[in-house]
Parts: sequence; structure tokens; C-alpha cells
Amino acid sequence: MHGTVSGPITGSRVAFNLNGRDVELQTAQGLRLSQVLREQLGARDVKIGCNAGDCGACSVLLNGENVCACLVSAEQADGQRIETVEGLVATDADAQRLADSFQNHGAAQCGICTPGMIVAAVALLRDIPQPDETQIQEALGGVLCRCTGYRKIIDAVADVPATLNGDGNVGSSIRKLDGWAKVSGREAFGDDVAPQGTLEIAVIRSPFPRAGFRFGDLDAWLENQAGIETILTAADIPGKNCFGVIPAFSDQPVFAETEARFRGEAVAAVVGTPEAIRAFKQESFPVVWTELDSVVSVSEARAAGAPELHPGRAGNLMCGGLVKTGDAEAALADADVRVEASFRTGFVEHAYIEPEAGFAKVTDGKVEIHACTQAPVMDREAMEIILGMDSSRIRIVPTAVGGGFGSKLDISMQPYLALGALKTGKPVRITYSRSESMQSSTKRHPAEITLRIGAKADGQISGFDFFGAFNTGAYASWGPTVANRVPVHASGPYRIKDYRAESAGIHTHCPPSGAFRGFGVPQSAIAQETLFDELAAKLGIDPLEFRILNALEDNVPTVCGQVFTQGVGAKACLEALRPAWGKARAEVEAFNAAAAGSVRRGVGIAAGWYGCGNTSLPNPSTIRAGLKADGTVVLHQGAMDIGQGANTVISQIFATALGLPVNQIAIVGADTDITPDAGKTSASRQTFVSGNAARLCGEALRAVVLRQANASPESTLELESGAVVIRDGDRTHRIDLGKLPAGDLGYVFDVAETYDPPTKPLDENGQGVPYAQFGYAAQLAIVEVDTALGTVKPLHFVAAHDVGRAINPLLVEGQVHGGIAQGLGMALMEEYLPGRSENLHDYLIPTIGDVPPIETLIVEVPDAHGPYGAKGLGEHVLIPTAPALLNAIRDATSVSMREVPVTPSRLRAAIRKATS
Repeated sequence: MHGTVSGPITGSRVAFNLNGRDVELQTAQGLRLSQVLREQLGARDVKIGCNAGDCGACSVLLNGENVCACLVSAEQADGQRIETVEGLVATDADAQRLADSFQNHGAAQCGICTPGMIVAAVALLRDIPQPDETQIQEALGGVLCRCTGYRKIIDAVADVPATLNGDGNVGSSIRKLDGWAKVSGREAFGDDVAPQGTLEIAVIRSPFPRAGFRFGDLDAWLENQAGIETILTAADIPGKNCFGVIPAFSDQPVFAETEARFRGEAVAAVVGTPEAIRAFKQESFPVVWTELDSVVSVSEARAAGAPELHPGRAGNLMCGGLVKTGDAEAALADADVRVEASFRTGFVEHAYIEPEAGFAKVTDGKVEIHACTQAPVMDREAMEIILGMDSSRIRIVPTAVGGGFGSKLDISMQPYLALGALKTGKPVRITYSRSESMQSSTKRHPAEITLRIGAKADGQISGFDFFGAFNTGAYASWGPTVANRVPVHASGPYRIKDYRAESAGIHTHCPPSGAFRGFGVPQSAIAQETLFDELAAKLGIDPLEFRILNALEDNVPTVCGQVFTQGVGAKACLEALRPAWGKARAEVEAFNAAAAGSVRRGVGIAAGWYGCGNTSLPNPSTIRAGLKADGTVVLHQGAMDIGQGANTVISQIFATALGLPVNQIAIVGADTDITPDAGKTSASRQTFVSGNAARLCGEALRAVVLRQANASPESTLELESGAVVIRDGDRTHRIDLGKLPAGDLGYVFDVAETYDPPTKPLDENGQGVPYAQFGYAAQLAIVEVDTALGTVKPLHFVAAHDVGRAINPLLVEGQVHGGIAQGLGMALMEEYLPGRSENLHDYLIPTIGDVPPIETLIVEVPDAHGPYGAKGLGEHVLIPTAPALLNAIRDATSVSMREVPVTPSRLRAAIRKATS
């Protein structure tokens, strides 16, 4: 367990033993041990996630005890023994075993929490060499992970046998190619790359949801601030003070100019030495605020006389979306059975463990920005507009990303870094505090949904009418994408002939709502899948059989009129759950029949689908590769890996196409100067789109090499030092690479290939070809509900996911676990309240004790467009989880919940109302 250490304060000179080495240093009084370790001793394997003891990322061993280094002062460590993950992995047998086991189980995804997890696990194993699951959960309960879903971490600590297999190419369960850096703490995230002593930036943010403001005498204030070098405001922006991810909806200023539209919006920034920024008090900055009337809900924003946030968006309507086919009203009128209800979902915080961070410098007139991002080329395009500079003078060098889930698609700290470096002429850095990250970052859209569904007596769906209003916050961000994607997906993966789905994005004085794993589809799935259960109950049909009866199949039109002649795996996922569904229902019925108290169990099911890539828009990725004279194959892989495994999966696809083992491929990561644009990491597109580009690239490089020897396509390739050996039947060719001329990039053979999925625009009724492929999913959840307390405990999940072709089954399982954990949080505990839940203590995300065992059923219905048949996966996983849980709660209690999260107070109130 985490603890604090008491001890005398010895002053500003401290000495201790760090990883077996005696160190002594002068430090400012009262500094956190985490800061001293990272910034004075270079131990950046100690990660910072919250500076409040909530996340555990900074865990170290202090005299063998696991503590949060952010809760210990440097003086308290005087004379003590400190061990960090880098030192442990270098010398400690338990840590070395854990480092291997974490890689073998895929227990490190983004890697930001991994040092803390391994440190906590080492402390456990020293006391209990063979811990059980409960002991592991107790020991690691203070370390948060947002990616893995924890189950792989438990397996890794317990040393459960791993399932690695294959030769490394497509279909193989192999370790992540970049796994060692994660388990050793050497992965460099946004806050890890700036040199010691770099100037730092602090942002001045609005304390109110809506406020007018004016500055005092900034020059006079600056003259009296020791160590503060400059102030940044909108006046310092050389280009346009505006950004956004969709050009037609770009509406967010870098710095507000006269009015702030949400709590946390930036109005200015100061740049100074680390000491000056540490001493800086925001209340001393000369700005005067005037709180103004604000609207924070959709109903307030739509009311007559409400303040309008943006000109040209009357009634605060950002935009809407529509898909309709047939006659929904007539079909509903003709239905034998109907259900209808209204649903509400709240803001959900991404809660990645790494807050926004980065570093920038100017070299020969070129701005170089190192930052955690999901979209480096989009970052450069935005900075080109803001800085008024040609893109050739802007370089984006992504760091490792400690979780993103959509929010790190939007720019955040990048403009402050660039402006600070340009104005001072010196390198600058920034790291958001947890509170300012949660104030200013984008959120999952709150939704207010009304839905009516009908069916005929035989169970066929007859009429579907959906309307969803989405609170898009102060600025558009990805709101238009949500508004357009939801009507396409609100049907779920089902055959519905008479359908109408409409959406509206509404501005409020709340943080911008943006991309978050599913782009609004998880919200619509809650409504659609829970009402399907109620419709099935009215019909007297088993919920699983009802879904199978109505599931999409090949050659059946979607609600957009799109017909897939192959690759539709919805029914296969549902049918894969049949054995588990029958077993779970029997067990739940037996438990409830024997239960005497207030505890009841329930089982629920839900399905989902998700279109991979942009909706009806160009969506290309380009991958480059080259062969050097020394025989090295280099893959320029620009698809950001944010923990999902793109570096590994795309390399596996490329290596398979080229015909060489994946361990012979050298990877050059995303960098706008040296890797082509592989598109943003979003919309579950990288395996599908960038994977296809990698496949084409591998095939092209192979063809070039074979052509050099006039060898047949069936030939095999081998690399030797300075040569390629081609075996073509009984003939062997050897190409001496050193004798061939190298091109501008240093390669003797160099290829680049692009893939753009075939789509077509939607017409005014939403008819067209929005996506080249969908992925499909179905999940089963078993819960235990205490009806007296209103508490819900998930006991087990079974998840069937059609991935087309599992490029790496180990990583597929990791994505399934992580997505289910986030869906569980959305369903049962996560609700961001602007101005209130701005830390990881008040905002609850699942911990290691909250996620039950998960059985993953990998379904492979190949898709003709996917690389080797593969489909996207990342977002699909989260979509069925919340409705499956809600359906399980209803099964246990006979209460239908219409609002998430289903907190104990909400569920208890609903049970009381139903039984009164």
C-alpha cells in the first residue's frame, strides 16, 4: 500500500542512496521527492500523473516501503534508501521477472503507469513471493491504469503462463516491439524530454464558466517579477488566433481576447525559470474578471434569450446529423409492440495518467515541438495557421503518449510552447497540472436521447425513431463528427428498414466535448441496446435470440443503404456468446433462487458496431520503407502508438508483406520531418488504413528487390550484412547492396505507398457509403447488485469481437480488456462535473479491484478491404459494455436505468420508486 514517511526536516541539503548509489544535493526546502528525483537527479523513470497521491505513477521504494514520491518531501528522504523502477529492473530478480512477464502478457500498453505498477509489485513480492489475486489487488490498488483493464497486470504479477506464439508475422502473439522501454521506465513521455533548467510556462485560466476580463499593466507587473521572462497573450500570436480539428468549424482561440467561454479557458501565460514558476501565484497576475451569465446544459442553451456563444450558430446549435430510410412513423404505428424512453449521459473525463506536456525550441528559425499527441501532422497544420509560418519551418516530434483515447487529437499546449520559444528565443517546457488538464481538456459528450422502437409479433424490428442532443461545450472540437457519426450508428448492427435518427450538437459554457473512444456511439448504444432488451421482454423472446434474429448479414442494407457483400460479423459475434449466455442465465437463476438477503445477480447482453475511419471523407495513410547498403530494413512508421500497439501491428503487417521476420525491421517513429503522414490515431483506423499502407509498402519493396534479380514472386528473402539473398526454387541470387547507389534518404531501395479507404458522401437523408468497413462486437456481463445499498459489482464479462483477422491476438485481448474497463467506468462511476471533479480523487475511474475476469472470444470474419482481412478494434470494445451492464442490472432488479453513471444513490432511488 502507498504510505507517507515521517521524519525530521533537515534543511535544503539532503543525501540518500538512490538505486545503490550515494547522492548528495542542494535543493529548495519542501520540494517533493518526485521532483528532486526527476529534475535534479535525472530519474525520469519516476512518472508524474497527479502530484496528489491519487494515481501512483510516481511510486518508489523508500527503505523498501512503496510510497508515492509526490507525497514525500526531499528532506524526509535524507539518509534513506530509494529504489526506482530503472534501478530495480537493472538489479532486482523480482523486477526483472516482472519486466519480462509484463511484456509477455501485454500488461504495459501506453506505459505511463507501468513503473509504478512494477515498483508496487516488487514491494509485494518481497513480502509474499506467491501472492493470490486479492493480495495483488490490495498491493497495486493505489496505482491507476487507464489502458489495460488491469487483468493482464494481475496475470503478469501472478506469473500466469503467457500465450506467446507464432513467428512474429501476421497472426502471431508476440511482445510489443517497444515493450522494453515501457517496463524499464525509459519511455520518454511529454514531460521527460526537456533538459534540466529549461524555462517553464504557466497558463492563466478563467475561474468561471463565462467571464469578461481585462488586463492591468502587464509591463509594470513583469518588471517586478524576478525570473519571469515574458508574458504571452493573444497579441503575441503572429498568425490567426483560432484552431479546430475541422476547418469549417474552427472556433477556439489559443488565448481568449475579451471573454472566456468555459472554466479553464486560457487568457494568458507567463514564461520563467523553474524557480520563478514554482513561486508564481496566479492570483498575483494583473487580470480582472467579471463573471457573466452562463448556460451549462442543453436546455439552458436552447432556451429563449440564452446567451449565444458563437455568431452564426443561432440557438447555440453547432450542427446536426440525419439518417433516414423508409417511414419510421408509419412502421411504428403498424408495430405490434413498442417501447420508448429518454436517456441521459454525462461528461466523461479521459483521465489518461499522463497530463498534457511538451518541450519546444527554435533552431535556425525552425520551431521544433516535442509533445504528447495523437496527430502530429494535424498539429503542424494547426500551428502553421496560428504562427503564420510555412509548414517547412515547423517540426512536430511526438513523444511517447501516456494515454490519449481521443483528447490528444486536439492541440492543447503546443501553441504555448511555440509562442514561448519564439518570443524568448530559448527552449521552453510545459506540463499541465492534473486540475488544469481536467479543466481544459475535451470530454465525452453528454447526451439527452429519446428513442422509440417497434417490432412485429414475430420479433422483426418495425420502426426506429431516435433523437439525440449532445452538449458539445464551448467550442466545436470533434462535435461535428459526433453529430454525423451517431445517426449512422444509432441502429446498432441490425437490419432496420424504417429508420430515422437525428442528432444536434449544442454549445454551452462547459469544456469542449471532443473525441473519446467511440465518438458518441457508446451513448446511443445505451439507449438502443437497453430498449432492445425491453422490446424482447414484451415479445417474450430471449434477448440474445432477438438480436440474432435482427442482426445484419452480408447483402443486407444498413440504415445508410450501404450493402456489404462480405465481412459482416455481427451475427457471428452474437452466436459466439450462446454457450456463455445459457450458462450464465442458469447460474444467475440458481443464485437468486437460493438468495435470502438483498443481494441479487443479473446477466445482460449487448452488441455494437463501429465504422473504421473518417465518415464519408478522405482518410489516407502513407508508409515509407527503405533498404540500406548495410542490409538494414527501415520502416518509417508515422502512425502514433498511444498504447494500442500500432508500432507492433503495423510492423507485423509490413514484415509479412515483405517476407522477412519482424525482428529484422528497424522502426523510425512519427516525426513530421522524417516520416510521411499516416493520419491521426483515431476512429479505429490505424490497423485498417495505415496497416493497408504498410502492406502495400512491404509488397512494393519486395517487388523492387525481386525485380533486381528477376526472381519470381514466390521467392524467399534473407538479409546478410551488406546483402540480400534471394532463394527462387533451386536458384539463389545475392544482391551486394554496397555496390548500389544510395538515394537522398540513404537507401539503395526506397518505396512509399498510400492507402485511402473507398467511401462515398452521404446525401441529405444520410444515404451513401460512410465507411469501407465496420467492426462488430457482442458482450455479456454478469453483475451482483445489493438492492438495499444500490451497489453494483461486475463479476464477469464475456466479449466476442470480430476483428476480421487478428494481426496480434495478444494485443487484441489487451484492447478488449481496456475498452471494457472504460465502459464499466462510464456505466457505473464516471461523471465529470465542471468546477467540481477536477482531480483523480473526486473523479473516480476503475481501479484494479473493480474490473472482473474477462473472457475474450476472437471472431475472425475477414474483410476484403482490410490488410490480410483485418478490421479496426479500439473503439468497438467500449460500445456494448455499458448497455450490457445496464441490462444485467435490470435482470437483477427489474429496474430500467435511464441515466449513467448508475451510482448507488441513483440505483437505490430507482429501486425505491419501483417498489413503492
